[in-house]
Amino acid sequence: MTLDGVPAAELAARWGVPHCGLFHQLTSTLDAIHQLGVQGAPAATAVIAEEQTAGRGRDGRTWHSPHGGVWLGVLFRPQHAVLGTASIRAGVAVADTVDALLGGPFARLKWPNDVLLDDRKLAGILCEGRWQGERLQWLAVGVGVNVRNAVPTAMASRAIALAERLPAVRRIDVLDRLVPALVRSAALDPALSEQECAAFAERDWLRGRQLRAPAAGRAGGLRPDGALLVDLGAGTIGVREGRVELA
Repeated sequence: MTLDGVPAAELAARWGVPHCGLFHQLTSTLDAIHQLGVQGAPAATAVIAEEQTAGRGRDGRTWHSPHGGVWLGVLFRPQHAVLGTASIRAGVAVADTVDALLGGPFARLKWPNDVLLDDRKLAGILCEGRWQGERLQWLAVGVGVNVRNAVPTAMASRAIALAERLPAVRRIDVLDRLVPALVRSAALDPALSEQECAAFAERDWLRGRQLRAPAAGRAGGLRPDGALLVDLGAGTIGVREGRVELA
């Protein structure tokens, strides 16, 4: 198999990872990563699917994953991990990749796991950990990016593919930047640094917006643990998880 003309056997060396599997079809790259985790695969092992038949997002939602998009899973084995910060870092890596390709600061980040372009969803991130008791065994990071895949007509007002803005873009152009960035982020401390929080703040789509959920109040940025800060009026709280609904 090849990915945009690059043989699958060359991908791992190209991105500095121990192994990269390229598959015509998977239920989900996260499923494949969890299988590799059980088998003892090394950290930074990656899988890419040409198509996912059961791609998933947060809260049990599905992700439309036809040919032409980037459907990526990466295995990490950190000593300590905060799923919220892993998701934020992956989102920043996607946004940096998109901005580099478009030549400007166009990508926005919507807590907890969406990357937006022109106020439409371009990419989503889902992180899943597997523990043995209180010990983290591995972390699976799944990233889906609409690149050249068709966006269903029913979703055209809410989703976008990168090719709409950059017609000549290839999946390999995205992955050449994204995979090494994800691997670098795995070596960072569990908590977000001040610089990382600032990088998110520059692209924070929610900041200042009035929310109905996950808490009723005004979105106020991030904590270093990746929690969403919500100004309730009488005080500010940090929300670690939940579905965002605008008021």
